[in-house]
Amino acid sequence: MTDAAPPRASRGGWRVATVASVQRPIERAVALRLDVADRIDHLPGQHYVVRLTAPDGYTAQRSYSVASAPDDPQVELFVERLEDGEVSTYLADVVEPGDVLEVRGPIGGWFVWDGSTPALLVGGGTGVVPFVAMLRAARDLDRTDLLRIAVSTRTLAGLPYADELVAAGALVITTREPRGIRPAGRLTDADLIPLWEPGQTAYVCGSTSFAEAASQLLIGMGVPAPAVRIERFGPSG
Repeated sequence: MTDAAPPRASRGGWRVATVASVQRPIERAVALRLDVADRIDHLPGQHYVVRLTAPDGYTAQRSYSVASAPDDPQVELFVERLEDGEVSTYLADVVEPGDVLEVRGPIGGWFVWDGSTPALLVGGGTGVVPFVAMLRAARDLDRTDLLRIAVSTRTLAGLPYADELVAAGALVITTREPRGIRPAGRLTDADLIPLWEPGQTAYVCGSTSFAEAASQLLIGMGVPAPAVRIERFGPSG
């Protein structure tokens, strides 16, 4: 049973970040690489808030998970473009290298991984982003053996960091198209049972509906509730 407290995570205040690069790895999304002034090292699983301020003083801010490893000199944020998203549409459509953003982070102390304990990572769609940070940290530490990853996505082409996750041996389930000999379908307990071992912490990240369904699968398998950590997001999250 895994119910130990999460590792101590640093929390940063507002900083100035310069956009180093803008990449669009999948449709309706952008990956921003940022040079953050006076940056505080993060733990995999933490996030940053990006704040935009209009000329009239109106502000809007949203949180985005960090995809980069702690040893990466830059902070990488993955942003899904939402049609009614005040912040995401600006970051995806307007921001260019050299632009300056206001950011606050790293933030979060519960949904973090310290690189020394076994973990089962269960992600839905863009919910895989914090798991990419965990995977990259594990590679830097030469401890990828500690992580087992299961991912649910509508299509492989719509999965952030798909190549990286597949190369790491992640189980990828597609719900809108067949993959290999497996027909399209949802993630099931039969998928997760082979990945679970006593002593793991289970991390679940995705939409509210996905997080609820996946966490219930884990509990139904007999995973102790204190061993399950959940991060949910919604259209304005």
